[in-house]
Amino acid sequence: MKLPARLSTWHQLALAAALLVGMAAAQARGGGDPALNGELLLKLRTSSALAPLLAKYNLSETDRFGTRPIYRLKVLGTDKLNDLIKAMALEPEVLIVEPNHQNESPEARKNSPWAFGTEVEYVDQWAPAAIRLPEAHTLSTGVGTRVAVLDSGIDRSHPAFAGKLLPGFDFVDFDSDPSEGPSGRLGYGHGTHVAGLVALTAPGATIMPVRVLDPDGVGNAWVLSEALLYAADPDGNPATDDGAHVVNLSLGSLSETRLFEAVSQLLTCNIPAKVKPGVDFTDPGYDGDKQRCAASRGAVMVVASGNNGSDRLREYPAAESAYGQLSIGASNAAHRRADFSNFGSWVDFAAPGEAITSTFAGGTYATWSGTSMAAPLVSGTAALLRSRYPAMPTKDLARRIDRTTVNLCGATDLRELDAMAALTNKPAKDRSCL
Repeated sequence: MKLPARLSTWHQLALAAALLVGMAAAQARGGGDPALNGELLLKLRTSSALAPLLAKYNLSETDRFGTRPIYRLKVLGTDKLNDLIKAMALEPEVLIVEPNHQNESPEARKNSPWAFGTEVEYVDQWAPAAIRLPEAHTLSTGVGTRVAVLDSGIDRSHPAFAGKLLPGFDFVDFDSDPSEGPSGRLGYGHGTHVAGLVALTAPGATIMPVRVLDPDGVGNAWVLSEALLYAADPDGNPATDDGAHVVNLSLGSLSETRLFEAVSQLLTCNIPAKVKPGVDFTDPGYDGDKQRCAASRGAVMVVASGNNGSDRLREYPAAESAYGQLSIGASNAAHRRADFSNFGSWVDFAAPGEAITSTFAGGTYATWSGTSMAAPLVSGTAALLRSRYPAMPTKDLARRIDRTTVNLCGATDLRELDAMAALTNKPAKDRSCL
């Protein structure tokens, strides 16, 4: 296996990532997550423009995004980051320049308890029936599809994953073992729980575990971007068909980043010659992306929308509205919006997310609540649909899942996932609510 390019200074970055999980609504607050001191992210028209900019603004290159003209830079002098960004934004060769934002975990924002569960509760719980999953499994189980789970890692020895796992990668310890650990920390078990819901929904699919968060939920926007690149092309060879068909992101931030939009275009194969805001893909660094996308349809991205119980406090990348992306809220067993779930025009629809039992680290099971739990049910449904219709374009697949949802009860405009309707393209009649 070819290892990704080394990401330096990971263990020096005290960044809290947002594992979108929790049972209580957070208090709304203004502003986004803080920026990492002295670091910025830069996207250029061509790589040849980098050296003059480094000299002009007294910057050093920390990392490069593969061979593409996308960089993580460090400020060497005493200039203020915001002033540098304003000045560099006026440079004709600069397409994106922004801070490398820190992210804050829900564990820092709210109490996020989980309870022990059982294998029986995992197999026989309310969520599958709510989305008509047993009926959907008569048409597809997701055979031949790959779902990447970018999270806190996975318990590779859990019996529920036997025969279902691809090698994956660990961007925290930078090795080929994306296992959970160590135990007893805030984020421990989250990735295993999320992956178990993918396996429950699409039992015929294979899961690509990609560890981007440590047990305390530590990560950053740059590492997430590198992990998305890995999910699209694990062996670094665009001629081989090994990329994910679906990518699950049960994580997020209160700060928007334009870099994610650029990376999502590569992942979902939305890379025409020129797209807003004037992104030029003529740089030789994009040749591999063009070759890969010529032979595939790209990946669907499924993103948890967050647990702030708000339509104003937006989580990113859920609120990015990227091509081929679905932003997911959470519903409960009464077919109503879960109190903690975000909502609003930027959330596409909901899926079961309250009191959901799934696999947990240590070969056990646990019950948790959050939009983190809702997202993998949608990711699994996307795998069912991709398996049944392998030639369906990414955007059409995402749109079909969205347009075949059914109404939720209560005072909400959110609708709820219907896996069977997505597979048959026959939306169910809206349910009657008391």
